Amino acid sequence: MLPTANPAAAQHSSLHPAFYIIIWITLSSGVIVFNKWILHTAGFAYPLFLTTWHLIFATVMTQLMARYTKMLDSRHNVPMTRAVYFQAIVPIGVFFSLSLICGNLAYLHLSVSFVQMLKATNSVATLLATWVLGVAPVRIDVLAKVSIIVIGVIVASIGEINFSLIGFIYQFSATIFESVRLVMVQRLLSSADFKMDPLVSLYYFAPACMVMNTVATLFFEVPRMSVEDLRSIGLSTLLANASVAFALNVAVVFLVSKTSALVMTLSGVLKDIILVIASLVIFHDPVTMTQVVGYTVALLGLLYYKLGDKVFADVAIKVRQHIPKSSTRRWTLPATLLVIVLIFLLWYSGTASTYFEELNVGH
Repeated sequence: MLPTANPAAAQHSSLHPAFYIIIWITLSSGVIVFNKWILHTAGFAYPLFLTTWHLIFATVMTQLMARYTKMLDSRHNVPMTRAVYFQAIVPIGVFFSLSLICGNLAYLHLSVSFVQMLKATNSVATLLATWVLGVAPVRIDVLAKVSIIVIGVIVASIGEINFSLIGFIYQFSATIFESVRLVMVQRLLSSADFKMDPLVSLYYFAPACMVMNTVATLFFEVPRMSVEDLRSIGLSTLLANASVAFALNVAVVFLVSKTSALVMTLSGVLKDIILVIASLVIFHDPVTMTQVVGYTVALLGLLYYKLGDKVFADVAIKVRQHIPKSSTRRWTLPATLLVIVLIFLLWYSGTASTYFEELNVGH
């Protein structure tokens, strides 16, 4: 997702921010679970084709929305020229495509739960990319903070039962490509003239990504695809999948205008945990206690890095004093849910581990 230009957009809606958070979590989790089901469970092992299909759908929908709605009118404020498009948008699109492709390839070899654990390092990779590309100065204190995330992910990786090196490499590559893309976007958006919300960004990036992915799909996947493959998955399934993916981009536009950075951070962590639990329930992915401990450490490190010392101190003070302020209530709900799902994850991982041990003994 790309940053929005209007985080302080009008907040006159009668709907509670929690509504937008729930919609975003549902769609974000739904896209990942849906993709995993298509690529792995349904046996449609064509990640390039699926990514290209999403981009074709997004290109068509953003063009229609630009023509018949006002949701993309802010694009008129962006001084997009042919030179800017090919020098800035296309390179970003290349990394965007590579990130999507490698991310989907990872789901062919790794469980949803383990992929989510690995994704905890996205912030670390982005931070390192800003240092390598000279966007931000190197800070040892920040490096110490993010090292907590790395340690947690390493522990979670050690505890993975069905570890796949090729899947790990795909996900690691997706993380690298995504971090470089985000830094390039940061550079582009550093100019006030190029502020774009996620939908406008998709309007510009989707066509370029679509062309690149189409070429790759024609070379690597189409030769081994058959009509039966498409018939088995069904056009209705592909349409539903692309619709959910596109709806997520629309939901992000509303989410960033209705919530604060703190709430979005907590909601993002909550979403990741829900995805791990969904993977356990839907795909019966085994999660060990070692992974739970490692992932918990990584998530706490992620929160510490994103929220900072001051916010953590403020939260601790408010909890001790039991101050019922509106600002406190905003993060109380997601934080409470975070604790509940962590407890459930610990309990479920224990029962799941026992189940798989008994299953192995039975065989």
